[in-house]
Amino acid sequence: MKHTPLIGLTALALATTALTASAEEYRMGLITPPPHQWTVTANEAADEIREKTDGRVDILVFPSGQLGNEAQMLQQLQTGAMDFAFFTLGEFANRDPNYGIFLAPYIVDDVAGARELLKGDTAQELLDGMADFGLVGLGWGMAGMRMIVTADKVEKAEDLQGLKIRTIPFKPELAFWEHVGAAPTPMPLPALYDAFANGQVDGMQIDVEGTWNSKYYDHAQSVIISDHMMFPMAAIASGRKWAGMSEEDRKVVSDVFAEQLDDLVAGYAEIDADYREKLEGTDVTVTEVGRDWFGSSIDDWYAEWREKAPMLKQLEDEAEGL
Repeated sequence: MKHTPLIGLTALALATTALTASAEEYRMGLITPPPHQWTVTANEAADEIREKTDGRVDILVFPSGQLGNEAQMLQQLQTGAMDFAFFTLGEFANRDPNYGIFLAPYIVDDVAGARELLKGDTAQELLDGMADFGLVGLGWGMAGMRMIVTADKVEKAEDLQGLKIRTIPFKPELAFWEHVGAAPTPMPLPALYDAFANGQVDGMQIDVEGTWNSKYYDHAQSVIISDHMMFPMAAIASGRKWAGMSEEDRKVVSDVFAEQLDDLVAGYAEIDADYREKLEGTDVTVTEVGRDWFGSSIDDWYAEWREKAPMLKQLEDEAEGL
């Protein structure tokens, strides 16, 4: 029987140990469920990064809030207990109003406008500002343009008066609904279907993708395609963990996320159109409205938030130049 020389076994063991030592698992948290485009993009980015770093950066994706809500995940990112995340604006906007300016109603007309604005100078300035939270900003994504789903029929903005509209607890978003005259009602997304079905809320600010995939239309009489607000997402990394990565691996991670996020945003034009067509095939009344439908509430919102968030005017100027 032929035996492998001992020196060969030793070399193999040392090489295996070195490879294992150079590879590291990283955890990435999201609040979106597995079918959501954010989660799909996170998994595709993780696969690409794993391949391009020869397994040195192995990102494990945890959707549906498995690692906690965004406030809890932010703490984990700041301490280095978690490594990457896709976040909504809430935890940033509630600490610095300038991060809420992307929620300005009708700041853009459509996904194409949102895509350009999220690649602009103001967006980059806010991304760089993530360092103040102990984070590294990797790029901006978004979900579909916001629209409205209600249990009862709604034909004009006045019909929204007093309705309990499910929102996310972002101060700019809450303020929008207060100006409209509704009662904004923050609620975790996993609780929304049952709450809408049993009348705890009268409606929601949502997108067409979520409306279709979660079947909110089953309990709705009106779907109002207003496209009144974009819904940005920030791709972020823990500053502590980022500092420990090699420059080569950081470049791979940055480049992959930038490309994947741009594809994600661009894709929402088709995604929104596809899900809107599906909703129009149901028995629910689907109505398209514009800024004028909301009356003076939009101007009232801007008057308030230009004072609260100085960078809003800067973003408005940039949007006008698109």
